[in-house]
Amino acid sequence: MKIKEIKLHQLLMGLKHPFTTSFGTQQERFITIVEAIDDAGRSGFGECVSGEDPLYSEEFMDASLIAMKKYFAPLVIQNEIAHPDEVWELFKPFKRNNMAKSAIEGAVWDLYAKQEGITLSEAIGGRKNEVEVGISLGLEDTDEGLLERIKEKVEEGYKRIKVKIKPGRDVEMIRKIRERFGDIPLMVDANSAYTLDDMETLKALDAFDLMMIEQPLAAGDLIDHAKLQKEISTPVCLDESIDSYEAAAGAIELGSCRIINVKVGRVGGITQSKKIHDLALEHDIPLWCGGMLEAGVGRLHNIAITTLSNFTLPGDTASSSRYWHEDIITPEVSAEDGIVTVSQEPGIGAAVDFGKMEQYLQKTEVVTAEDAVDMIFYD
Repeated sequence: MKIKEIKLHQLLMGLKHPFTTSFGTQQERFITIVEAIDDAGRSGFGECVSGEDPLYSEEFMDASLIAMKKYFAPLVIQNEIAHPDEVWELFKPFKRNNMAKSAIEGAVWDLYAKQEGITLSEAIGGRKNEVEVGISLGLEDTDEGLLERIKEKVEEGYKRIKVKIKPGRDVEMIRKIRERFGDIPLMVDANSAYTLDDMETLKALDAFDLMMIEQPLAAGDLIDHAKLQKEISTPVCLDESIDSYEAAAGAIELGSCRIINVKVGRVGGITQSKKIHDLALEHDIPLWCGGMLEAGVGRLHNIAITTLSNFTLPGDTASSSRYWHEDIITPEVSAEDGIVTVSQEPGIGAAVDFGKMEQYLQKTEVVTAEDAVDMIFYD
């Protein structure tokens, strides 16, 4: 595979509804769509999921753009690539910047699948034709507002409801959900809002038979999560703490969690996601694919990774219409009764609609072979 140029389409997309977590409230989303173009003029697409600010992780969009332009796009243009798994090795000398790496690598994966005439899910070894999806709901101004939102999503057939929690909006709020909706599949996501000092609150959540509590303690922490998991019966699911294969191996060894949320961008791309999948399968740790408020390209990458066998829990890849007035792909992602059908078209399975994308486009930057500079590595 020879890539002649990479385009970085920088978008600003307004969310259909404000999305509130323990980090704050988000009403719009900066997104970069990566387009890798080969000598035959075929395009593969990836999506950078970095946030505008370094809140979810240390990586943020401005830094990701620099990394993609200066390092990662030039590297894949400079090198002949036989298989997308090789991209991670090209990027290996560069520390972190996983979301930037994943965006470039994702475009290479899509292009490779299109060149081979197969779906992205087939290219990565997936076998499912359908995947179950849940919904992730941010905090509302009132508990009653959240209850109404849950009612709407239960009626739409989503296979699992995830709600955000933070100190002061936790035990009593979850009690109201259980009283109203009975034994629906329910999980909570804390986004690192608690510490071990909140042990009694976290123990109190055991009463509600939750599927899991996601990332209750600090991002990156494994030791305190292991201590917490020993004290509570609710399965701990790690999200922000699993930023690499090595972190996943450490979490499993320490007993820091019983479930792992794989986010393709957070761990550095599809190749690393596959490695984590195989490790978790070996140790009977179930997986699911989390969401990062992606546009259509990222959502389709998530669907593809979810077709691997050990993604046994419903992911966060809800319908495009849940988040966007109009997505940038045709057809858009659509969940029917909590099920997304995996497209059988080559690559990601949908076309990037440049007409739709134009309404969100802020800027496009192009990296060509002429822009690729020699790189010096230090032993």
